Amino acid sequence: MLQALSRIGRRRVLQACAAVAVVLGLLLWWLLPLGDPAPTGTLTFSTGVRSGVYQRYGERLKGDLARDLPEVSIRLRTSEGSQQNIARVATGKADFTIATADALATYLRGGKPGADRLRGCVRLYDDYIQLVVPRDSEIRKVSDLRGKRVGVGQRGSGVRLVADRLMKAAGLDPTDDVKPVSAGIDTMPKQLEDDRLDAFFWSGGLPTSAVQELSDRFAIRLVPLEASLVKELQAAGGSARYYRSAMMPADAYRNAQQDQAVPTVAVANVLVTTDRSDPALTEAFTRTVIDSRDRIGREVHAAQLVDLRTAIYTDPLLLHEGASRYYRSVKP
Repeated sequence: MLQALSRIGRRRVLQACAAVAVVLGLLLWWLLPLGDPAPTGTLTFSTGVRSGVYQRYGERLKGDLARDLPEVSIRLRTSEGSQQNIARVATGKADFTIATADALATYLRGGKPGADRLRGCVRLYDDYIQLVVPRDSEIRKVSDLRGKRVGVGQRGSGVRLVADRLMKAAGLDPTDDVKPVSAGIDTMPKQLEDDRLDAFFWSGGLPTSAVQELSDRFAIRLVPLEASLVKELQAAGGSARYYRSAMMPADAYRNAQQDQAVPTVAVANVLVTTDRSDPALTEAFTRTVIDSRDRIGREVHAAQLVDLRTAIYTDPLLLHEGASRYYRSVKP
């Protein structure tokens, strides 16, 4: 009988130990974080010229990223624009950036270094091409730029790419038929105001603060980019297919437009990374971009146009695995 009682006692002890193990396992499952560990390290975000929309957007996004990714150090790096941004990310000199779809398609078609590694995260807002002249200028269409001093953006910018294409579509040689001036939005408005430029091209979200501020102190006008010109532009094929006709709303620059909508060219912006980017980090970055839209949009109007319904369409880039995970998580 003593042996039987001993066996029963041992069995009860073993059962009790098993129960404790189960309880401890459940507690650990509940207390410990699930999935990927929180991202850590340093992240470089290539933006744009100091007074451009890319830079203003990046400065405000940095604060939200710092809140959502507390273990990640975020560094902003100014640039000349889309073309330089793409090259930096593709070659590992930056981790994330913003670039226009036409510049991305051009980089891919050219088979440039790291092109096959580029991935998209979010389709952002559209850039609008803006051809700015003094209000009393004789320039009424792109072909009137012949012989004029024209700001065409910096060499690494997206505006340089589209400005050259627009002038070619209008029958101008962008090197021989105009006097091209390589400058960014940080200096072109002042050069126009000081009569050192006759016109300048800009590609950016609406409104761009540098153009807005210029219109507040100096009488300017926006030259229409008519649908017929856009059709000629698109006829070149290739990456030109990312351009489309659009209208700048009458209230984009009230002083410059005098309550008139202006026909122009639009092209989408994409948040870009590479397949080297950690999926957990990319998922979190994508979530912050979408979640911060309204807050940033109060200061950078273009950010209001980020739309979850279209954000997934990052053509011409494949969607990054981490971004794809985010979109699946919010799918209704």
